Order: sequence, then structure tokens, then C-alpha cells
Amino acid sequence: MGACFTGKRKVIMAEDINDTITRIEINDKELILIGTAHVSKHSAEQVKEVIEQEQPDTVCIELDEQRYQSITDGNKWKEMDIFKVIKEKKATLLLMNLAISSFQKRMASQFDISPGQEMIQGIESAKEIGAELVLADRDIQITFSRIWRGIGLKGKAMLLMQVIGGIFSKETITEEELEKMKSQDMINSMLLEFTDSFPRLKKPLIDERDQYLAQKIKRAPGNKIVAVLGAAHVPGIKREIQKDHDLTALRQVPPKSNWPKIIGWSIPVLILAAIAYTFMSNPSAGWQQTLSWIIWNGSLSALGALIAWAHPLAILTAFVAAPLTSLNPLLAAGWFVGIVQATMKRPNVADFESLSTDVFSVKGFWQNKVSRILLVVILANLGSSIGTFIGGADVIRLFFNNL
Repeated sequence: MGACFTGKRKVIMAEDINDTITRIEINDKELILIGTAHVSKHSAEQVKEVIEQEQPDTVCIELDEQRYQSITDGNKWKEMDIFKVIKEKKATLLLMNLAISSFQKRMASQFDISPGQEMIQGIESAKEIGAELVLADRDIQITFSRIWRGIGLKGKAMLLMQVIGGIFSKETITEEELEKMKSQDMINSMLLEFTDSFPRLKKPLIDERDQYLAQKIKRAPGNKIVAVLGAAHVPGIKREIQKDHDLTALRQVPPKSNWPKIIGWSIPVLILAAIAYTFMSNPSAGWQQTLSWIIWNGSLSALGALIAWAHPLAILTAFVAAPLTSLNPLLAAGWFVGIVQATMKRPNVADFESLSTDVFSVKGFWQNKVSRILLVVILANLGSSIGTFIGGADVIRLFFNNL
């Protein structure tokens, strides 16, 4: 047992014989942290056992309101408005969520357990003993926004590759290996490696949430609190529980940088100016520039839509829209292509019902009408972006050739 003093606050920490449980005494409160693996049957059983034995005043769980609704309402996917997702520019975020869900559910299916079962057990056990339930995690939209705006263009590409790569993974692990992942030494080792390879991602994903969770748990009502947490957060929460954190500041979304906006408008202005000048000096070369811009933008965006198995009309839309939307940073070819795809191949109730299981595999991602629309939006936009750089480079080449 160790004790540490911060001002007038007394903090006492102790490890249970089972090293997945940490007890902390802070002022007049007893906090019991349960470090879990999110797809472990043993973790769910342990949560039930600890809550029944301890009879806490409050149970805190590592969920926000959105994930709580999702985990307690299996029919939530049916209520999704796919047109609204496209218009609000949330296709990439939703696809990332599905990819992460795919990996977690694949692991959970190995052990015949629902992903997040330990959180569900925490909710049920809290109700059974009449304890207050506190959703202690930060809103996932805020976390993703802070990640997305803080990792730069290269970081975004790396993150998308890693997340989408999880869809293709066929990795399996034994339950013994899963339980070993819950040991603090293993978790710390994994986080150290994670930090070395992608340091800017760890802060909003792990460190800030450790601070947020610690403050919410510390503020929870009652004298005895049980907190159900992913094991990776326990070491950080033990450290951060000794400090006070501003939850309002941790919930703020950083303002967008002006540089992407400046670059976004500079490229079309440069392209249009180069084509206009070339037209005045050499009309035939100007037409050649225009044709190159249309072909590269339209063809690569249409190719992206084709790879996503888009409807022929959606593919045609990609070819027509991309050369125009690439000249306006406020628009994106994928939005128009996605809306056409959703109109021509409108998802039905069965698609939404099977979405959570279809994302288990690459084939399912492409066959389900909902996830295919997301792929159409993203791949059409990706093709248009590549076409902008290639077509723009060719426009500039022809411009200098005709000076």
C-alpha cells in the first residue's frame, strides 16, 4: 500500500490480490477501479461479482451518452438517416466507428460474448442494487474531433489505414492472451510502443480521457464508487486522480486551422488562373489543360466509386461532379455521389439490422447497402483528391510549356 499527499487531499492506493482491481481512498471516498478487457467474459463476471460484494453508492462506466444508447438499444442502427450522415460530412467518422466495431465484435465472437458486455453488466448490476449510474467518459464525437484536428494530414492518412486495415485482419487470440492484456505491465508496454509510433494520437485518445474519467469518478455521488474501465486507462487514472481537471476545457473542440482553408482556396484559384492565361495566349493549349483537368478528376473519382461497387449513375455523377467540386473547397464529389447511390440503392430495414454483423468482413462491408454508401462517398472523394493533384500538376506543366 502506498500513500501520497497533495495539499490537504489524502490519497491512498492499494492493489487487490487480483491485480485488475485497484482501491483508492481519497478524502472520505473509497474508489474501486475494475480494469477490464472489452471482449472478455471473465471481465463481465468480475464486474458482477465486485458490485454485488461491494454494494457501492455509485457505479461509473467508461461510456458516454451516445455509446450508452448504442449499447443498450440494439435497434439504433435502424434509426440512422443515411442522407443526413452524408450532408453532415460524417461518412468517414461513421466508417471508422464501424471498422473499430468490426474488430471488437470479431474478437468478442471468438468467446461467445457481446462486445462491451462488462459495461452492460455494470449497468444491470447498478440497477439490481439500486446504485446510481454515472456515464464517466467524454463524448466520443469530441474525442474524435480532437484527434482529427490534432494529428495533421499525414496522421489522418495513417490513422485511416490502421483502422480500415482492421477490417481485413483475420487475427485471432486466445482467451489467455486476452486476459494477459489486462495486466498493467503489458498495458504500459503497449502504450509505450503506441506512443513511440503515433504520439499525437495518444494524448486525446488516452491521456485526456484518463483526466476526464478521473475527474468524473472523483465527482461521483456517494462514499463508495465502483468504476468499470478498460484496463489501459487504469494506470493513467491512478495518476490523474490526484489532480483536479477542468472538464469544460476537456470538452472543447479545438478551432479549425486556417491553413487547410487557405490551401483549399489557393489551389483552385491557381488552376483557374493558369487555364485562363493559357487560353488567352494559346487557346488549343488551354483546351488541353481543361481536358486534362476533367479527365484526371472525373476518371479517378469515378474509379473510386467503381471500386466501391457504386450504381452506374453514381459512377457517372462522380465523373461529372469531381472536376467542378475540386474547384470549390466547400463541396465534395463524394457527397453528390453518395446521395445518388443512396437514392438508387436505398437501404432497407434489413440492411440496418444486419449492419453490425456485416461489418465482420470485407465482403459484408461491400454488400451491405449502408456501409457501401459510406465507401462510395469516401472512395469517390479520395479519387477526386488524387485527381486534383495529378490534374493540377498537368495544368501547371502545360502552363509553363506555353509561357
